[in-house]
Amino acid sequence: MNTTLQTQNTHQQDEQPDHPDQPNPQDPPQPTPTQTEATMLPPRKNPRGTIQFLTIIGQIEGHIILPPTNKATKYEHVIPQLVACAENTEVDGLLILLNTMGGDVEAGLAIAELIAHIGKPTVSLVLGGGHSIGVPLAVSADYSFIAPSATMTLHPVRMNGTLVGAPQTYEYFNKTQERVQDFIISNSQITQERLIELMMDTKTMAQDVGTIITGEDAVKEKIIDAVGGLHCAMEKLYELIGKS
Repeated sequence: MNTTLQTQNTHQQDEQPDHPDQPNPQDPPQPTPTQTEATMLPPRKNPRGTIQFLTIIGQIEGHIILPPTNKATKYEHVIPQLVACAENTEVDGLLILLNTMGGDVEAGLAIAELIAHIGKPTVSLVLGGGHSIGVPLAVSADYSFIAPSATMTLHPVRMNGTLVGAPQTYEYFNKTQERVQDFIISNSQITQERLIELMMDTKTMAQDVGTIITGEDAVKEKIIDAVGGLHCAMEKLYELIGKS
């Protein structure tokens, strides 16, 4: 009698109900995907040229993690994707879609430098806004577009938090500002004098220093190459791919 009961109990323990929708507690936990991790869509084959898309949205997150309520682009996610795009022989060109409020200067410049030297045709398109460090990101491409309703903000480098009131602090800000200016000048047609004038303007922004320019003004100031939308940007990229 005891032997029979033990056999039945063992058989009941071995039977597992079939619930495919419920995860097995013995399986390792799966990571929760985030929106910032999917900034680059996989390329699709195209007879005119295979294009890789890169979206830079929200705020550029650097060495300090932003609150979870902020829409952010993490540079530690974007940089490996750009390297993978550069070494992928199936990718013919890169299209960068921008709608950013700016963010970390060093992180933004790091991404911009990779785009500028990726070794493949690149086109950028500013949608909504390309503010602050978004300006170097926009001009880092071989050819840049901006939507008619989009805007760009140019202003000096700023920092939040406690600062040391010393001449060395001013020198640090000045050198960082020069890095941003030099990159914009070397990757666009604007002159240094005009760029500094726009950044230091005290008349066009309330409680701040700098200038907000619209799509057509960005082209007139020779920061962006042309006004256009997605179709114009893709056609230009196909053209550059054909030439390369």
